[in-house]
Amino acid sequence: PAAPIASQGSSAASADERPSIAVLPFENRSRLDDDVFFVDGIHDDILTQLSKVSALKVISRTSVEQFRGTKLPTKAIADQLGVKSILEGGVQRSGDRVRINVQLIDASTDAHLWAESYDRELTAADIFAIQSEVAVAIAGALKATLTSGEQSRIQVVPTQNLQAWQAYQLGNQRMAKRTSAGLADAERFFRRAVELDPGFALAYAGLAGTLVLQIGYSDRPSRSALADAGEAASRALELDANLAEAWAARGLIAKEAGNPTAEEDALRRAVALNPNYAPARHWLSMTLMYTDRFDEALAHAERAVQLDPLSGIVNNWLGVVLDGMGRQSEAARQYRKVIEIDPSMPIAYLNLASLYAYSLNRFDLAVPTMERAIALDPGDPSLPCVLALLKLELGAEAEATRLVTEALKRWPDQAIVNSIAAAVFNVLGDGAVAERHARRAVSINVRYASDAIEVLRNADLLRMNYGPALARYESAYPELFGPSPTVHLSNLSEAVGVALVLQRMGELERAADLVDRAERVLRSLPHGLPAYFGFLGARIHALRGDVGAALGALRGAEQAGVRLGWRYARDIDPVFDSIRDEPGFKVIFADIERDMVRQRAELVKRPKDAPLDLAIGN
Repeated sequence: PAAPIASQGSSAASADERPSIAVLPFENRSRLDDDVFFVDGIHDDILTQLSKVSALKVISRTSVEQFRGTKLPTKAIADQLGVKSILEGGVQRSGDRVRINVQLIDASTDAHLWAESYDRELTAADIFAIQSEVAVAIAGALKATLTSGEQSRIQVVPTQNLQAWQAYQLGNQRMAKRTSAGLADAERFFRRAVELDPGFALAYAGLAGTLVLQIGYSDRPSRSALADAGEAASRALELDANLAEAWAARGLIAKEAGNPTAEEDALRRAVALNPNYAPARHWLSMTLMYTDRFDEALAHAERAVQLDPLSGIVNNWLGVVLDGMGRQSEAARQYRKVIEIDPSMPIAYLNLASLYAYSLNRFDLAVPTMERAIALDPGDPSLPCVLALLKLELGAEAEATRLVTEALKRWPDQAIVNSIAAAVFNVLGDGAVAERHARRAVSINVRYASDAIEVLRNADLLRMNYGPALARYESAYPELFGPSPTVHLSNLSEAVGVALVLQRMGELERAADLVDRAERVLRSLPHGLPAYFGFLGARIHALRGDVGAALGALRGAEQAGVRLGWRYARDIDPVFDSIRDEPGFKVIFADIERDMVRQRAELVKRPKDAPLDLAIGN
């Protein structure tokens, strides 16, 4: 594999001077296929034990897996992973005995720093004892001091049941792919592990994590998933209150439940308990970015990549952070890096398609890239809906209708499917159908129904029925209400929507306060990110009644290539009712429409079998 791309500018990420180690996949020396998962499980647990030592930098399993069976020299592997030492090993299982051989190598000199062989009875207790001994010995060889808490955690025996342990390992492997099918497989393995050993805390943590991830990656109903995930995470923490994986899962649950304070607290605790646990840093980075703390988000995203440099998931998130900071060229390179690491990972194509469309105004490239994502994970309900929105922007109305109609047939109980369908039918002029799907989306999960909230709000405004519109916003975004509303990246557009309702209700001071807060956040965003908010700046000026400023902002957005939601803005958005008949308004959107007609023609001319152009955006 190629060396991972390192982004520039984060001193926090580059300041990690701890002794560093990568544990390469162990060799299966019994040569029996049935022993492969057993050997991988021992490797994974030794790596996990080492990751508990905060004085060490330990590369995550996803990255070292890339070097299974490699013939590369030790130094070349170490250079790609950014470490100074390598642990190699082999496992042989024979009857009721197991032999494990390990050796620690200085990557710069190829010298052996430490080696040991273990020949024990094949029991869970003996296997975990070996793993603990290895971790302590390696820490000593690398002059890394264990705290008393780490010494205690390393001695913990997570399960006495070998079958439960193997099921847990299989669950972890399936979970790493982040596809709908892989997460469903992971859930089955984790459930099997806790059935075999109801006291297996790690398996409960894995189950909690995969249940929450299914909300976004598959058609798992959010309410039942959150309830089951919360129960599993609580059980994990009852069994082990210092389990970083369980705290990280609790952070994900809080995120989906709309509790940002609990989300951040849980993820920070996970990072403190295990600084080498890359998923916790990845998820904490998400929390920080969506609350406008970009520099800290970048530092944790880069540290996650250092810990797991060949993980598609953490590299993809680094791309999202860079994209959010207006560093689109670096983001595009990062997404392409993910595709190099794993060409079958759909989320990288999804994010690259969004960058093409909304940062670079290249819908002709975004559509085929999005189609590739769908082909890679046809079980993800969000992907065809995103493609439908791209088609809608291009004016391909029949295709947009077909995509959402098929998605509704396949996933009738998904909030995001109903919400995006409502948005599409709304723009196409079928208000009754749009309202029906919008109400369905809100009833399923109001936090995944931002488009639906907007569709219903507009209908309520026409009926001068303001109470329900405001109540929906408060249910989904309670932080926008109260004496001191909190406006940030993840509720910025909604803050302006609430202000519109308040203004129509005659609560002008509250409306003006929200508009001012939204404008401050919008102005503070890194250069390039406002493109993802479409015409929000113009909306703010229009709400204030400043026609000239609103038209100027619209023209600036048009010239910058902003196209997100242009048809809704032109034809429907009630914020623009006061300026929709202005000649300047009509000219701006006529120019946008001509551009989209041109791009649609380019897309039609593109051969169906043409390869994706992944070089755009350098």
